[in-house]
Amino acid sequence: SRITCVSVHEKKESSAIVEITEDKTPENDFTIVMKFGGSSVASAQRMREIADLILSFPEENPLIVLSAMGKTTNNLLNAGEKAVGCGGSKASDIPELNLIKDLHLRTVSELGIPPSVISSHLEELEELLKAIGRTKELTPRTTDYLVSFGECMSTRIFAAYLNSRGVKARQYDAFDIGFITTDEFTNADILEATYPALSKRLRDDWEADPAIPIVTGFLGKGCTTCAITTLGRGGSDLTATTLGKALGLREIQVWKDVDGVLTGDPTICSQAKPVPHLIFDEAAELAYFGAQVLHPQSMRPAREGDIPVRVKNSYNPKAPGTLINRTRDMSEVLLTSIVLKRNVTMLDIASTRMLGQFGFLAKVFSILKDLGISVDVVATSEVSISLTLDPSKLWSRELIQQELDRVVEELEKIAVVNLLQNRSIISLIGNVQYSSLILEKVFHVLRTNNVNVQMISQGASKVNISLIVNDHEAEKCVKALHYAFLKVMMFLNSI
Repeated sequence: SRITCVSVHEKKESSAIVEITEDKTPENDFTIVMKFGGSSVASAQRMREIADLILSFPEENPLIVLSAMGKTTNNLLNAGEKAVGCGGSKASDIPELNLIKDLHLRTVSELGIPPSVISSHLEELEELLKAIGRTKELTPRTTDYLVSFGECMSTRIFAAYLNSRGVKARQYDAFDIGFITTDEFTNADILEATYPALSKRLRDDWEADPAIPIVTGFLGKGCTTCAITTLGRGGSDLTATTLGKALGLREIQVWKDVDGVLTGDPTICSQAKPVPHLIFDEAAELAYFGAQVLHPQSMRPAREGDIPVRVKNSYNPKAPGTLINRTRDMSEVLLTSIVLKRNVTMLDIASTRMLGQFGFLAKVFSILKDLGISVDVVATSEVSISLTLDPSKLWSRELIQQELDRVVEELEKIAVVNLLQNRSIISLIGNVQYSSLILEKVFHVLRTNNVNVQMISQGASKVNISLIVNDHEAEKCVKALHYAFLKVMMFLNSI
């Protein structure tokens, strides 16, 4: 065995020194990264189970990436918002702060590790909330600093627990070991300089003193501000795949609370089943268009490093999960999964000046770029463009409407614009080589359910067909399509 092979020497003071028995073979290097989400480390009991799971792979030298415990990130965000309104003197009484304290102190107590592991972070968190209350302002930069406390505490608790069990572990804050990002707070991008920096720091530490790295997910350091940044919701997946590429690992494991990537949202499609195999493009499209299992950008480092990603269930580790890699036999695949993205805005842009005019489409996208708005789906004709806007790039309900009004105002200078809100994107992920067969069945199903498709687009990835429908019809559509395609006809030869 490798990293779990330890010896414990008792001293007179009854403390224990844990040493790694080093394997001198060339293979003595990191082999896999194992990422665990918030529900996987939501309590002391879950942390015990995750530790047992990690140690059940004695042949591996893993890196561990952890999210914040349970609902800690949401509680931190809510605490910050309440601090703005309550003032500095009352920040200590914010209910979410007390929930965070209770959870983490109870966890260290139940795990039998000293509260000093996190006490300074809890004190610093309370002082930060008081400062937010005094200034009555919560900027994106401060928001990232605030939410970083979740991962910083969960990783410290887990590393201390592993050490208490005689397994040598070392905690790392991602922003201190080379995760270099843009300064786009709350949604930063990882920069190329990250990869060599991570490889050098982690391998140097391993060679000097082998220990399981326990790394904070979701976090980075701004390239010019040197402030803590976050990678967006679900960013711990991106942390894991970035580590996988940086270290050239054999496999990236993403441990969730479901049996892999599913054929549909189980809250909508009760018969949704795990998909055994995906290619990177399919997984990326699924993540971007609404599947909650993976971060939308997490496939990029894995694809660039050609490293397989395996999505597994920490509550059911014997389930095979979903394997994601570069290729698979698509010859008999019709459809892999159906995903839903709600609350999107659709723009119809029409102009007879488009006919034969060079650069009209570029003008439209230039306006959207200047306003900082992302586009999901596009369809064009000779005289019109239809597109949907990504609401995740817009900050709040009030600002969304302000931004949309500005978009319409700018676009109306060059075209007639029709703004359509409360729409949903239904994305069919599969083998678009059979798009005629897919669309024939789609329109039959939707016609049977009296649903009109307002826009259709085939993605350049060749694995995605997207349909735009009204929000209030979307769930009905997804249920009907899932039944027609995936419960009965998973493969082409079933038609």
